[in-house]
Amino acid sequence: MRYALTLLLFAPTALVAGGVFDGADVVFLGELHDNPAHHARQATYVTELEPTALVFEMLTQEQADLVTRDLVEDEAALEVALGWNDSGWPDFSMYYPIFAAAPDAAYFGAAVPRDVARQAMANGLTTGFRGDPEAFGLTPPLPDDQQVQREALQLAAHCDAMPKEMLPVMVDIQRLRDAELAYSALQAFEAKGGPVVVITGNGHARKDWGAPVYLMAAAPALRIAALGQGEDDVPPSGLFDVVKTAPATDRGDPCAAFR
Repeated sequence: MRYALTLLLFAPTALVAGGVFDGADVVFLGELHDNPAHHARQATYVTELEPTALVFEMLTQEQADLVTRDLVEDEAALEVALGWNDSGWPDFSMYYPIFAAAPDAAYFGAAVPRDVARQAMANGLTTGFRGDPEAFGLTPPLPDDQQVQREALQLAAHCDAMPKEMLPVMVDIQRLRDAELAYSALQAFEAKGGPVVVITGNGHARKDWGAPVYLMAAAPALRIAALGQGEDDVPPSGLFDVVKTAPATDRGDPCAAFR
Protein backbone atom coordinates (compact mmCIF):
# COMPACT_ATOMS: atom_id res chain seq x y z
CA MET A 1 0.00 0.00 0.00
CA ARG A 2 1.36 3.43 -0.97
CA TYR A 3 1.19 6.24 1.56
CA ALA A 4 -1.40 8.84 0.56
CA LEU A 5 -0.02 12.26 -0.33
CA THR A 6 -2.72 14.62 0.81
CA LEU A 7 -0.72 17.84 0.67
CA LEU A 8 0.68 17.98 -2.85
CA LEU A 9 -1.21 21.19 -3.52
CA PHE A 10 1.16 23.30 -1.43
CA ALA A 11 2.93 26.03 -3.38
CA PRO A 12 6.40 25.14 -4.69
CA THR A 13 9.48 26.47 -3.00
CA ALA A 14 11.46 29.46 -4.24
CA LEU A 15 14.46 29.19 -6.53
CA VAL A 16 17.46 27.81 -4.69
CA ALA A 17 20.85 26.50 -5.89
CA GLY A 18 20.40 27.79 -9.40
CA GLY A 19 16.94 26.26 -9.66
CA VAL A 20 17.96 22.68 -8.82
CA PHE A 21 15.88 22.70 -5.64
CA ASP A 22 13.06 24.69 -7.23
CA GLY A 23 9.76 23.00 -6.53
CA ALA A 24 11.26 20.17 -4.47
CA ASP A 25 8.97 18.77 -1.81
CA VAL A 26 11.83 17.21 0.18
CA VAL A 27 15.46 18.33 0.06
CA PHE A 28 18.18 16.14 1.59
CA LEU A 29 21.19 18.20 2.67
CA GLY A 30 24.12 15.84 3.09
CA GLU A 31 27.23 16.45 5.17
CA LEU A 32 30.36 15.05 6.69
CA HIS A 33 29.35 15.33 10.30
CA ASP A 34 32.52 16.98 11.60
CA ASN A 35 33.07 19.54 8.84
CA PRO A 36 31.97 23.03 10.00
CA ALA A 37 31.85 24.37 6.44
CA HIS A 38 29.31 21.72 5.48
CA HIS A 39 27.00 22.81 8.29
CA ALA A 40 27.43 26.47 7.38
CA ARG A 41 26.34 25.65 3.83
CA GLN A 42 23.35 23.67 5.13
CA ALA A 43 22.31 26.68 7.23
CA THR A 44 22.51 28.90 4.14
CA TYR A 45 20.30 26.55 2.15
CA VAL A 46 17.81 26.31 5.02
CA THR A 47 17.60 30.11 5.14
CA GLU A 48 16.91 30.24 1.40
CA LEU A 49 14.46 27.33 1.33
CA GLU A 50 12.40 28.48 4.33
CA PRO A 51 11.28 24.91 5.06
CA THR A 52 8.01 24.08 6.73
CA ALA A 53 9.81 21.31 8.61
CA LEU A 54 13.32 20.12 9.41
CA VAL A 55 14.17 16.46 9.86
CA PHE A 56 17.37 15.64 11.74
CA GLU A 57 19.23 12.35 11.60
CA MET A 58 20.74 13.37 14.95
CA LEU A 59 17.48 13.61 16.90
CA THR A 60 14.95 11.08 18.06
CA GLN A 61 11.32 12.15 17.66
CA GLU A 62 11.17 12.56 21.44
CA GLN A 63 14.02 15.07 21.27
CA ALA A 64 12.55 16.85 18.25
CA ASP A 65 9.27 17.34 20.12
CA LEU A 66 11.15 19.45 22.66
CA VAL A 67 12.19 22.09 20.12
CA THR A 68 10.27 25.37 20.36
CA ARG A 69 10.92 28.81 18.94
CA ASP A 70 11.93 30.07 22.38
CA LEU A 71 14.50 27.29 22.69
CA VAL A 72 15.82 27.91 19.19
CA GLU A 73 16.52 31.49 20.19
CA ASP A 74 18.76 30.32 23.05
CA GLU A 75 21.66 28.17 21.84
CA ALA A 76 22.79 27.06 25.30
CA ALA A 77 19.29 26.15 26.45
CA LEU A 78 18.59 24.21 23.26
CA GLU A 79 21.82 22.27 23.61
CA VAL A 80 20.93 21.30 27.18
CA ALA A 81 17.32 20.42 26.33
CA LEU A 82 18.45 18.08 23.56
CA GLY A 83 21.16 16.49 25.70
CA TRP A 84 23.51 17.11 22.81
CA ASN A 85 26.71 16.82 24.83
CA ASP A 86 25.87 13.20 25.66
CA SER A 87 24.80 12.29 22.12
CA GLY A 88 28.19 11.59 20.55
CA TRP A 89 27.56 14.02 17.69
CA PRO A 90 30.10 16.79 16.90
CA ASP A 91 29.99 20.09 18.73
CA PHE A 92 26.55 21.70 18.83
CA SER A 93 27.98 25.04 17.70
CA MET A 94 28.27 23.56 14.20
CA TYR A 95 24.62 22.50 14.09
CA TYR A 96 23.00 25.40 15.91
CA PRO A 97 22.98 27.77 12.89
CA ILE A 98 20.79 25.24 11.07
CA PHE A 99 18.22 25.40 13.85
CA ALA A 100 18.48 29.21 13.98
CA ALA A 101 17.87 29.41 10.22
CA ALA A 102 14.34 27.99 10.62
CA PRO A 103 12.96 29.03 14.03
CA ASP A 104 9.34 28.60 12.95
CA ALA A 105 9.74 25.22 11.26
CA ALA A 106 8.33 22.04 12.70
CA TYR A 107 11.01 19.62 13.88
CA PHE A 108 11.12 15.88 13.28
CA GLY A 109 13.61 13.28 14.47
CA ALA A 110 14.76 10.18 12.62
CA ALA A 111 17.43 8.74 14.91
CA VAL A 112 17.20 5.01 15.62
CA PRO A 113 17.42 4.55 19.41
CA ARG A 114 20.11 2.15 20.59
CA ASP A 115 17.62 -0.37 21.96
CA VAL A 116 15.80 -0.45 18.62
CA ALA A 117 19.10 -0.90 16.77
CA ARG A 118 20.04 -3.79 19.05
CA GLN A 119 16.66 -5.38 18.46
CA ALA A 120 17.09 -5.01 14.70
CA MET A 121 20.55 -6.57 14.88
CA ALA A 122 19.09 -9.58 16.65
CA ASN A 123 15.77 -9.95 14.85
CA GLY A 124 16.09 -8.33 11.43
CA LEU A 125 16.20 -4.82 10.00
CA THR A 126 12.43 -4.32 9.83
CA THR A 127 12.13 -4.83 13.58
CA GLY A 128 11.16 -1.60 15.25
CA PHE A 129 10.70 0.35 12.00
CA ARG A 130 7.97 2.92 12.56
CA GLY A 131 6.52 2.65 9.06
CA ASP A 132 5.29 -0.11 6.78
CA PRO A 133 8.45 -2.00 5.71
CA GLU A 134 6.88 -3.21 2.49
CA ALA A 135 5.60 0.23 1.45
CA PHE A 136 9.03 1.75 2.00
CA GLY A 137 10.82 -1.01 0.09
CA LEU A 138 12.67 -2.26 3.15
CA THR A 139 11.80 -5.94 2.79
CA PRO A 140 13.58 -6.99 -0.47
CA PRO A 141 17.30 -7.84 -0.19
CA LEU A 142 19.79 -5.52 -1.79
CA PRO A 143 21.18 -6.34 -5.22
CA ASP A 144 24.32 -8.47 -4.81
CA ASP A 145 26.68 -5.83 -6.19
CA GLN A 146 25.31 -3.14 -3.88
CA GLN A 147 25.52 -5.47 -0.88
CA VAL A 148 29.19 -6.09 -1.63
CA GLN A 149 29.91 -2.39 -2.05
CA ARG A 150 28.12 -1.45 1.13
CA GLU A 151 29.88 -4.11 3.18
CA ALA A 152 33.23 -2.86 1.83
CA LEU A 153 32.33 0.68 2.88
CA GLN A 154 31.40 -0.50 6.37
CA LEU A 155 34.70 -2.36 6.67
CA ALA A 156 36.66 0.72 5.58
CA ALA A 157 34.67 2.98 7.90
CA HIS A 158 35.68 0.72 10.80
CA CYS A 159 39.37 0.74 9.75
CA ASP A 160 39.21 -2.89 8.56
CA ALA A 161 38.74 -3.93 12.19
CA MET A 162 35.11 -5.07 11.98
CA PRO A 163 34.54 -8.86 12.00
CA LYS A 164 33.35 -9.78 8.53
CA GLU A 165 30.32 -11.63 9.86
CA MET A 166 29.10 -8.32 11.31
CA LEU A 167 29.20 -6.45 8.01
CA PRO A 168 25.76 -7.58 6.72
CA VAL A 169 24.27 -6.55 10.06
CA MET A 170 25.88 -3.11 9.84
CA VAL A 171 24.51 -2.68 6.33
CA ASP A 172 21.05 -3.62 7.61
CA ILE A 173 21.26 -0.99 10.36
CA GLN A 174 22.27 1.59 7.77
CA ARG A 175 19.24 0.64 5.68
CA LEU A 176 17.01 0.92 8.73
CA ARG A 177 18.34 4.43 9.35
CA ASP A 178 17.70 5.30 5.70
CA ALA A 179 14.11 4.11 6.00
CA GLU A 180 13.57 6.00 9.27
CA LEU A 181 14.76 9.21 7.60
CA ALA A 182 12.35 8.56 4.74
CA TYR A 183 9.52 7.86 7.18
CA SER A 184 10.15 11.09 9.11
CA ALA A 185 10.40 13.12 5.91
CA LEU A 186 7.05 11.77 4.72
CA GLN A 187 5.44 12.39 8.11
CA ALA A 188 6.74 15.96 7.99
CA PHE A 189 5.47 16.54 4.47
CA GLU A 190 2.02 15.11 5.16
CA ALA A 191 1.75 17.24 8.31
CA LYS A 192 3.19 20.51 7.04
CA GLY A 193 3.54 20.42 3.26
CA GLY A 194 6.76 21.30 1.50
CA PRO A 195 9.52 22.05 1.38
CA VAL A 196 10.83 19.66 4.01
CA VAL A 197 14.59 19.72 4.60
CA VAL A 198 16.45 16.66 5.89
CA ILE A 199 19.79 17.13 7.66
CA THR A 200 21.86 13.97 7.40
CA GLY A 201 25.14 12.40 6.37
CA ASN A 202 26.07 12.04 2.72
CA GLY A 203 25.56 8.28 2.83
CA HIS A 204 21.93 8.71 3.82
CA ALA A 205 21.32 11.60 1.41
CA ARG A 206 22.52 9.88 -1.78
CA LYS A 207 19.72 9.24 -4.24
CA ASP A 208 21.02 5.95 -5.63
CA TRP A 209 20.76 3.93 -2.39
CA GLY A 210 20.12 6.24 0.58
CA ALA A 211 16.97 7.53 2.24
CA PRO A 212 15.57 9.04 -0.99
CA VAL A 213 15.20 5.51 -2.40
CA TYR A 214 12.92 4.51 0.46
CA LEU A 215 11.00 7.77 0.31
CA MET A 216 10.42 7.34 -3.43
CA ALA A 217 9.15 3.81 -2.81
CA ALA A 218 6.53 5.01 -0.33
CA ALA A 219 5.66 8.28 -2.05
CA PRO A 220 6.59 8.22 -5.76
CA ALA A 221 4.81 11.52 -6.48
CA LEU A 222 7.12 13.49 -4.22
CA ARG A 223 9.71 15.72 -5.83
CA ILE A 224 13.01 14.94 -4.11
CA ALA A 225 16.38 16.68 -4.38
CA ALA A 226 19.70 16.04 -2.64
CA LEU A 227 22.94 17.84 -1.84
CA GLY A 228 26.19 15.94 -1.32
CA GLN A 229 29.26 17.58 0.21
CA GLY A 230 32.87 16.51 -0.24
CA GLU A 231 36.23 17.85 0.79
CA ASP A 232 39.21 19.34 -1.05
CA ASP A 233 37.44 19.12 -4.42
CA VAL A 234 36.80 15.38 -3.99
CA PRO A 235 33.07 14.71 -4.36
CA PRO A 236 31.20 12.30 -2.10
CA SER A 237 30.27 8.86 -3.36
CA GLY A 238 26.78 8.50 -4.72
CA LEU A 239 24.19 10.31 -6.82
CA PHE A 240 23.18 13.88 -5.90
CA ASP A 241 21.49 16.78 -7.65
CA VAL A 242 24.02 19.26 -6.26
CA VAL A 243 27.60 18.52 -5.21
CA LYS A 244 29.73 21.01 -3.27
CA THR A 245 33.10 20.68 -1.57
CA ALA A 246 34.89 22.48 1.24
CA PRO A 247 38.34 22.36 2.82
CA ALA A 248 38.92 19.16 4.77
CA THR A 249 38.78 19.26 8.54
CA ASP A 250 41.75 17.95 10.54
CA ARG A 251 40.79 14.56 11.93
CA GLY A 252 44.21 13.24 12.83
CA ASP A 253 44.40 9.49 12.38
CA PRO A 254 40.85 8.11 12.80
CA CYS A 255 42.16 4.54 12.87
CA ALA A 256 44.69 5.08 15.67
CA ALA A 257 42.28 3.67 18.25
CA PHE A 258 42.05 0.40 16.34
CA ARG A 259 45.81 -0.26 16.45
